[in-house]
Amino acid sequence: MGVMEKIKEIEAEMARTQKNKATNYHLGTLKAKLARLRNELFVEQSGGSGGSSGEGFDVARNGDARVALIGFPSVGKSTLLGALTATESEAAAYEFTTLTCIPGVMRYKGSKVQVLDLPGIIEGAAHGAGRGKEVIAVARNADAILIVLDAGKEGLNRHREILERELETVGIRLNQRPPDVKISKRKMGGGIRFSSTVPQTKLGPEPEKVVTQILREYKIISADVLAREEITVDQLVDVALGNREYKPALYLYNKIDTITIEEVDQLARQPHSIVGSVNKKWNIGQPLEDDALKQKMWEYLGLTRIYTKRKGSPPDLEEPVVLSDIRKGTTVRSLCANISTQMLRDFNYALVWGKSAVHAPQRCGLTHRLDDEDVVQIVTKTIKQQQNSSSYAMLAQEYQDKHSKKRLEAKKQKQKRLRG
Repeated sequence: MGVMEKIKEIEAEMARTQKNKATNYHLGTLKAKLARLRNELFVEQSGGSGGSSGEGFDVARNGDARVALIGFPSVGKSTLLGALTATESEAAAYEFTTLTCIPGVMRYKGSKVQVLDLPGIIEGAAHGAGRGKEVIAVARNADAILIVLDAGKEGLNRHREILERELETVGIRLNQRPPDVKISKRKMGGGIRFSSTVPQTKLGPEPEKVVTQILREYKIISADVLAREEITVDQLVDVALGNREYKPALYLYNKIDTITIEEVDQLARQPHSIVGSVNKKWNIGQPLEDDALKQKMWEYLGLTRIYTKRKGSPPDLEEPVVLSDIRKGTTVRSLCANISTQMLRDFNYALVWGKSAVHAPQRCGLTHRLDDEDVVQIVTKTIKQQQNSSSYAMLAQEYQDKHSKKRLEAKKQKQKRLRG
């Protein structure tokens, strides 16, 4: 029996099993088996690498953040790319106009956001239908996902539910955070020891039994499991697999000029949603204009502008350093690492002006969290402070070795010129 047949068999058994406290243990085991088989199927179809980009999909990461446009064919993704980035992507009245990944750069509030226009996907994309496998692989590597939907077709086709299900199948969790659960494997025996700081009502009357059976499905037979929040079976499976991607997702209902105002109001009230029309320029303006969609994308990407200044000089308000909550964080440490690793190594303290500071300026350490449009001055260690550091001797030796190597190379080049 193949993997697909096993998946269908488990899904059928889950469908005919009543959901109550008595069957909670059995359903938990079935969910664990189903997640394992789906993971095996996805790895098998992607050549064992977790998702091959495929021809035309290999785009170098660029900018401060990356957003993937996901949606069914002919919902307006290519036109939207032009409105956001001024990048031309072929658009037409027929479906599957875009066949490869078309990148563009959106410039907003001093940041550069890479936007990827991907081919339209269809139901069954998680199992390789159409070019779904390649599209989903790109989505896994994006910082956020912008799901584009046709407002006129959403009422009948329920495309939002289908896309959520396809992404959920391959381990992409939309607008969720990783559960606060830690699994510490032990080399010695002792079985599974489960402890929780809160009551676990969603795991049934015997949580430890459910946890033990689920972990055994993934060949984890000796471990300590600590849950600091109430979790479901699905969340425990995600932690056990360890390959889930948690992505912020914004839903854009395009073409609202084709539906009634009552329907627009209903769609706008959906969670994580925004309505608009690319053709009519409703909530979506020109590439360099400030509009509602760009504001929402900025919010979901968690971007923060930081202005730097030198001692005795005004801050540089033209070229901010853009930090991201999704990538490296928005602390002083992230700022130093973004500018220079040497600055991080020689860091002494930072002076901060802005919303994150209690007073102006506030002297802060590396763990201080910065807010949008803060002004920061980094103060590095003095020579005497560096000499007192335990790593100073090693750094001095590294510098000496580099200098000696450079002099030796220069000497060889000079000898070569004299011989030639």
